[in-house]
Amino acid sequence: MRTTYQYRLRPTAPQQAVMDQWLEKLRHQYNWLLSERFQWWEEHRCPVNACPLVCHLPQLKNQPDCYSQQRSLVPMKQARPWYKEVYAQVLQDMVKRVKLAFDRYLKGDSNGTRSGRPRFKGKGRYRSFTYPQASLKWVNGKAVNLPKIGKVKLILHRPLPDGFKLKTATIIYKAGAWYVSLSLEDKLVPSLMFDSPTPENTVGIDVGLKSFLVTSDGEEVIIPQFYRKAEKRLKRLQRQLSKKKKASNRCKKAVKRVAKVHRKITNQRKDFHYKTAKKLLSQGKSIGHESLNIKGLTKTRMAKSINDAGWGQFLQILSIKAERAGLLTIAVNPNGTSQDCSSCGVKVLKTLQDRWHNCSECGCSLDRDHNAAINVQKRAVGHPVQAL
Repeated sequence: MRTTYQYRLRPTAPQQAVMDQWLEKLRHQYNWLLSERFQWWEEHRCPVNACPLVCHLPQLKNQPDCYSQQRSLVPMKQARPWYKEVYAQVLQDMVKRVKLAFDRYLKGDSNGTRSGRPRFKGKGRYRSFTYPQASLKWVNGKAVNLPKIGKVKLILHRPLPDGFKLKTATIIYKAGAWYVSLSLEDKLVPSLMFDSPTPENTVGIDVGLKSFLVTSDGEEVIIPQFYRKAEKRLKRLQRQLSKKKKASNRCKKAVKRVAKVHRKITNQRKDFHYKTAKKLLSQGKSIGHESLNIKGLTKTRMAKSINDAGWGQFLQILSIKAERAGLLTIAVNPNGTSQDCSSCGVKVLKTLQDRWHNCSECGCSLDRDHNAAINVQKRAVGHPVQAL
């Protein structure tokens, strides 16, 4: 079993300066190694016997790979001695990031999905570095001992689980704050067995914008709208930012103020999602939900409200937490869940403004979202209501 715990760091000013310097040095070397791969690809992308007449035949070179680029770090440190200040394994992990980014561009991920062309990192765009061989000995209750940086104050808001081995430690800089993500592994944790979904051990949920979600039991979770509530303050701060001279010190400070508001909104939303997922899973039931095309929905007029609700993040958190609790999350076809009657299966046409379901065939009358949640539950267990 693999899990990650993230904690807030409180580094001193000298420690922040060191970590900032590391990020900048890693950014430069990342761009250099990525350009080396691009150059080889442009020169060797087709066989010599199939090369078009408009190109020149370069001197053939070996393809840069992870190992050759890691070996190149040794002469690079001799030519640029200031790179010796960066922990060696952190530099080696940066080379792996270049490899992963370039391989996803050429070959695709495990599902065969290819990414776009990797971008060169601009100033401030390289925000994390990883210790690939971390140890639990580095962590105590008040600090984490990072090689070549020292003991950095740590806010251990929850204890580390027993029996797990620390694999990697990643230092992340986000909107003026430093965090450490500890990747933990325990190979002795057995694989969980999941019960088959039944009407008794499964609950359906319908996510929306009027309410964040409604369950098939009729429970409603109010939508918090964190971004909408902070929109007025963001508008004021962004107006102040627009009046600053670009790249000036005042501009940088204004950017940080805007980033802090966005960071707070993100943290509030994630905290709400975790608490909502925990409340749902505390019933000990599997969860059925609609398989929504969220990316497509964010291109509609309701994009701001959908992004504010964060359905995608919530469903991802729900899936992870359910798996660890030995429960299932079942995605069902969303077509007709709001239109079909949950009692008799007859299609009752409604517009988006119609918030109540009234069936003329069986007399079923209940909230539109509650009706959809019941339909989701029945589809999740494999027993949808069919119209007679």
